[in-house]
Amino acid sequence: MLETLLKIFSVVTLSITVLLFAPIGTASDLENLAQSLAKIRGEVEALQEQLDIEKDKHGSQISALSSQLADLSVEERRQNVSIEKLQHSIKKITENSQKAELSGKKLKPILLKTLAIYKRHVQKGFPFKVADRVKAISDLENNIANDLVDPNRAVNQLWSLFEDEIRLSKENGIYQQTITLDEEKILVEIAKLGTVFLYFQTKDNRTGMAKKIPGSGWKFVTVDSAKDNERIAKLFDSLKKQIRQGYFELPNPWNI
Repeated sequence: MLETLLKIFSVVTLSITVLLFAPIGTASDLENLAQSLAKIRGEVEALQEQLDIEKDKHGSQISALSSQLADLSVEERRQNVSIEKLQHSIKKITENSQKAELSGKKLKPILLKTLAIYKRHVQKGFPFKVADRVKAISDLENNIANDLVDPNRAVNQLWSLFEDEIRLSKENGIYQQTITLDEEKILVEIAKLGTVFLYFQTKDNRTGMAKKIPGSGWKFVTVDSAKDNERIAKLFDSLKKQIRQGYFELPNPWNI
């Protein structure tokens, strides 16, 4: 819009120049020229006003995008801290398991405590296939608690779960997942971007995203804007075509 107004403004300015240097004839010609100049002057003033409005609007959009970028940077740091904590837990358990004097009886409570912390992290964290991830943790907890797995082998299984969690933060892709939308459980397609963004499409062509609500955790909500629907549809189309790099405009679930 801004570029279009600038082009029109240039054309009008050129028209004024042509009129000013055109040969002048009779008084009637002068009167017609004056009327033309007055008309063009009015058009120039109107275009200038539109141009100023578009400049202000453009400036506001840039400010809004800068604010959203800052919000995303904060969330990225939070995710990195979470990953660092998991990696620290992995390192600590590995070091402990390598100590010859550490018997299975001593290792068992450490494993159960770590799994309990890990389970809370999954239950309260990014809402991607939470039930499946919690089940994997609970199964390992049960095996350790009932001595169905050797503690040293359980360390390796826990390590594998942590690696899966870290991999989630780096992967983008299309998946299927059951979500709760408007108090109803439905199966949808989801587009996961690391562990920061989660968008969905329903079979009846509704689109939306997982949104972080202060004090309430994550919630799946639909988007009302036609532009947001179009942006999410474009993301799904690109990921299905294995296009994983490029510029995408998306509704911001952290803009709350």
